Amino acid sequence: MSALTIIIVVVVALTAYLLWHTSFGLRLRSCGENPAAAESLGVNVYRYKYVAVLVSGTLAGMGGAFLSLVSSSGFVTNQSGGRGYIGLAAMIFGNWRPGGTVGASLMFGYTDSLRLRSPSAVHALLLLVAIFLLAYAAFRLYRGARTSGIVLGMMGLAFLVWYLLTDTVPREFTGMTPYVVTLLVLALASQRLRMPAADGQRYTRGSAG
Repeated sequence: MSALTIIIVVVVALTAYLLWHTSFGLRLRSCGENPAAAESLGVNVYRYKYVAVLVSGTLAGMGGAFLSLVSSSGFVTNQSGGRGYIGLAAMIFGNWRPGGTVGASLMFGYTDSLRLRSPSAVHALLLLVAIFLLAYAAFRLYRGARTSGIVLGMMGLAFLVWYLLTDTVPREFTGMTPYVVTLLVLALASQRLRMPAADGQRYTRGSAG
């Protein structure tokens, strides 16, 4: 295990503590939820936004350092290979929380490592995906969500048929597994996720009145 991995684990723990157990974290989260209300309480919203951008850029730089120093012997063009979008999906699936983001990252990392194994290992996952989709479809039908339950059931049956009619999967699909899982996860979990209310909205100082 590299030293950078240990540093990242420590950073995750510190981030969770900072966001949820300090006044700084409370003010930062308030700027993401309702900056006008935060400003009315004396919070310098611009300062907190600049701090958030600088810290996020630092964390992104740590991700790039891991790719070029740990996972490979050096920098090459297009080294990220779309992992930036997977990182964004991990943040969304983690519901913008450090612990959830770590869990989503571990799941996506596992699917990304499948390319190092034989295609038969990925083929076995088709059965697991089929069982999960069918079980979730039954749950949605039980909750009264008929449309989504039927769609999920059809997807589960498709994966089950694929598993029963084949003995392996194309090696190209093995490399696509992280991106397919990303689409499935976001499609299934999008209704239960909530981003910060002011995310992506323009803020002007003094708008609180």
